[in-house]
This record gives sequence, structure tokens and C-alpha cells, in this order.
Amino acid sequence: MFIRLAEQHRQFVKDLVMNLQALAIVLERRGYLASCYTCGGQMNSASFMVSLGEDHLIRFLVSDYGITWTEMRDDRELMKLEGAEAIAQLQELANLVKCQMRVIPDQPDLAVEDVNEQLV
Repeated sequence: MFIRLAEQHRQFVKDLVMNLQALAIVLERRGYLASCYTCGGQMNSASFMVSLGEDHLIRFLVSDYGITWTEMRDDRELMKLEGAEAIAQLQELANLVKCQMRVIPDQPDLAVEDVNEQLV
């Protein structure tokens, strides 16, 4: 049973990392400074960051050791969430992106269907 649970957890983290990468791409196309870095090719951890402007920064970390959402403004931590609460907050960010129409002029916009597809 524990081996099965460990494998399910690994797959969950991998899926989350892939979705973070897609979210970073969509945010960049919307004109935000966003990045998602992974360590190695196994997709078992990631560091996602996005600047929402005016010194407002979101950092989302995922690894086998845990999941955290940290929101900062003016270099001060406003909110720190872990686990399911962090993922729920990430979903709120993704929902905002789906509804927003801000685009970099030189890049084509993605249709809502494309965003939904990339954010799975």
C-alpha cells in the first residue's frame, strides 16, 4: 500500500510541476514577469514565481517535501499557505488568468480554450 501511495504522490507532484510550467507560459504571454524552474529532468520539484506589479510577488514551491504559496508585497510576506490551501490559492490565480485579456502587443493572444488546455 505505501509503495502505491508513494508512486501516486510522485505522479501528483509531476502533474503539478507541468501545470506550473504552463501557467508561467500563459502569464508571460499576458505580459507578466513569470518563471518556473525545475531541478533535473524528473519533474519532482519546481519553483514558480510571478510578479503582479508594484512590488507584488507570488512564489509557489513544490517538491517531495511540501508545497508552499508565499505572497509578498514590498519585500514583506503577506501570506504563506501550505498543502491543499496553497494549491487552492494557485487555482484562484489560474482562474484570474483565464478571465483576463491583457496581452503583449507583439505576441498573439491565446483563446480561452488554449488556456484551459494548458492549465489542465
